[in-house]
Amino acid sequence: SSQFGSSRSHACSFGGSHTPCRHLLRPFPAPAMKTLVQEESLKVPKGVKITIKAKMVEVTGKHGTLKRDFKHLPIELYLAHSGHEVRAKMYFAKSKQLSMLRSVCSHINNLFDGVQKKFEYKMRLVYAHFPINATITNGGKSLEIRNFLGEKRVRTINMLEGVKVEKSTGTKDEIIIT
Repeated sequence: SSQFGSSRSHACSFGGSHTPCRHLLRPFPAPAMKTLVQEESLKVPKGVKITIKAKMVEVTGKHGTLKRDFKHLPIELYLAHSGHEVRAKMYFAKSKQLSMLRSVCSHINNLFDGVQKKFEYKMRLVYAHFPINATITNGGKSLEIRNFLGEKRVRTINMLEGVKVEKSTGTKDEIIIT
C-alpha cells in the first residue's frame, strides 16, 4: 500500500500495479499572476475639452458634447499634463481584467472622434415582397415605418437629440441620417 491507498482501490492506466499514479503526483496549476499596477494613457486632441469626475467622462468638441459613465469598472481615471493626457490605471488585476483597461481607452478615443467629426449614415429600405413605406415626421425628428414584413402595425423611431433624418432625393428607398 502506498501513501495514496492500495493500488487495487485506484485502478488507473497511467501507472503500474505497485507505483502511485503519475497524475496524482503532479502539482496543481499555478494561479494566474496578478499585475500590481497597469497604466494606459491617451493624448487629448487639439480643440477637444475633457472633464473626468468620479469615472464620468465628458468630452466637448466643435460638434457637441458626449458623456460616458465608467462607474461599473474597477479602474482609476484621471487627467495628466494639465489636461492634455488621459490616464487609466488598474491595480491587482489578472490578464482578463486588464483587457478592460484598453477597452476604456478605446471608448474614450471614440468619444474624441464623435465630437470632432460629423457622421452621415445612408440606409436603404430593402424588401422582397412587401414594399416598406417610410415617412419622416416631426421635422426630421422621427421616422414612421409602415408595411414592414406585411405588418399592420406602424413602427415609430424617434431620433436622438441632435440627429436628423431625411429622404434621399436622388435614390429611391434611401434615408440619410445626420
